[in-house]
Amino acid sequence: MFGIGKLLASLVAGVLTVVLLGAVTVLGGFGSAASGCAQPATTAGSGTSVTPAQLEYAGVIVRAGHEAGAGSYGATIAVAVALQESGLRNLANPAVPASLAIPHDGIGTDHDSLGLFQQRPSAGWGTPADLMNPAIATKLFYTKLLKLPNWRTMALTEAAQAVQRSAYPDAYAKHTTAAQTLVAVASAQLGIALDGCDPISAGGWTQPVHAPIVSGFRTSSRPTHNGVDLGAARNTQIHAAAAGTVIVSKCDVGNCDHDGSPSTPGCGWFVDILHADRIITRYCHMVQRPFAAVGDRVQAGQVIGLVGTSGHSSGPHLHFETHLGGDRSFAGGVDPVPFMAARGVPLGTSE
Repeated sequence: MFGIGKLLASLVAGVLTVVLLGAVTVLGGFGSAASGCAQPATTAGSGTSVTPAQLEYAGVIVRAGHEAGAGSYGATIAVAVALQESGLRNLANPAVPASLAIPHDGIGTDHDSLGLFQQRPSAGWGTPADLMNPAIATKLFYTKLLKLPNWRTMALTEAAQAVQRSAYPDAYAKHTTAAQTLVAVASAQLGIALDGCDPISAGGWTQPVHAPIVSGFRTSSRPTHNGVDLGAARNTQIHAAAAGTVIVSKCDVGNCDHDGSPSTPGCGWFVDILHADRIITRYCHMVQRPFAAVGDRVQAGQVIGLVGTSGHSSGPHLHFETHLGGDRSFAGGVDPVPFMAARGVPLGTSE
């Protein structure tokens, strides 16, 4: 345990209310800790209450994920699973009498399921003592997750289901935003960098993703390509390139909850951000609904979504655009590479 509950005790007594829309405000300076990245943006109206103990468990999951090499996405999967299965609580179970003698946060009644992830001794997950130990149970979860050959490119629900085999596999998706926020809070407190985080330049700009450019701006073969394609893997975190206000957050092709294709039109799930000096940045082809909603104020480096391949796309990547003069149209677009270079950011590097 890393003491976040004690740290927050002066803010509230008993239950800490984290309004996800305002997590950075409520949690003070956590968003700009050693990682150099702000916390994930979230959609309007998404709020939850978490106890100091639940934040402690999120820290256990983040630390174990970092040690296992699972990164921020692996930790997000694990936290989402724990939120769904146990409410991020360490639950005992009357069907396993030995578990009742172990310190716990409540009683579960699903077969012989135990602990944060509701793992079952009868299914071969481990002994009751191991499954009631949050650190050991978390390591067991990551051991199985990391054995999946393509887990980093799976949707969160697919990866979670492949590990857990839940009767309600789609239920994990509703915890994505809360899990993203809890991972960011715990990572900041632990001094663990979120995946893809990059230092903010003196001018206040940063890379949206660490990835090479796989298609350039208005090339001879693609003269209407109004941005650059950054070849990041599916589910890579997308960061706001600078502080600003979200002015668009939507799917522009009707149904973006599946992969697009070269014959599909549009950006798919995408976000436009209005910055100082009427500069606009655009982030296309997200894997799911963006974490940032219209009207949200975001900071440089803030996580606004995940890389995908919705809309007009032949594979996972981030299509990134820069526009001047507040003009979102083709006419307002400028080449992002020299634009970002002039602001101290070498766009397109993967290190």
